[in-house]
Amino acid sequence: MINKKYEHLKKWLEQLPEQFEQLGEVIYDNRNQLRVIEAPDGTLVNAKRYCVPRQPNRLIYSLGIRQPKGLRAFTYPTRLLERGIATPEPIAYIEQRNRLGLLEECYFVSVQSPLRHTLYEFGDAREGSYEEMARELGRFTAMMHDREVLHLDFSPGNILWDKDADGYHFAVVDINRMHFGLVSIKDGCAAMRRLWGPKRFIELIARSYAQGRGFDEDEAVRLTMEARTAFWTRYQRRHAQPPFPLEL
Repeated sequence: MINKKYEHLKKWLEQLPEQFEQLGEVIYDNRNQLRVIEAPDGTLVNAKRYCVPRQPNRLIYSLGIRQPKGLRAFTYPTRLLERGIATPEPIAYIEQRNRLGLLEECYFVSVQSPLRHTLYEFGDAREGSYEEMARELGRFTAMMHDREVLHLDFSPGNILWDKDADGYHFAVVDINRMHFGLVSIKDGCAAMRRLWGPKRFIELIARSYAQGRGFDEDEAVRLTMEARTAFWTRYQRRHAQPPFPLEL
């Protein structure tokens, strides 16, 4: 599948699976791999290769019972952009199947976001350096949820940001896990449980979020912090220590 705007890249995109390992710069490499690549027309793109799904998901995706992650990553941006929520423009979705028709690796290609920062930078932020950001992020999150978009992996690496003379700008990435529909205060606050940063930073985000949605601030803080404590407590059972100074 190719975004009509990028039909001129069709031949290059068709060859991408074969050439993927030799192209661009690796910026993430775990089960899936992410590369920043310059396309033949000079467009800087973000290409993600999804590994072969584990069973039973491989069968579920292959039979069309559920869309593969890469296909969701290709179709969801349009829904967000139509709602005025920034996310990189999709370019193409490519999938490979074996002789039995079972899904193997698939690829999602998008325009590389111009935003230069992620929320990882606030893991050990000090008081006085994060207050404005917290309030702006709370407002951005409230806007998303008011427009019936709930990012189910609302984590530091999936929230991009930058600041210029016009203020803060945000975009969301890795959006293959989304809920479209009404977002309750409980679900909205729970979505912020993975965020990094000092306790007060998270509390400020929750208060700004509540203001943006017309919720009770103290209730939003309580729900957010309860969800955060539960998430990071579970995390510590599986890992030695969170990758930032954790205050619960």
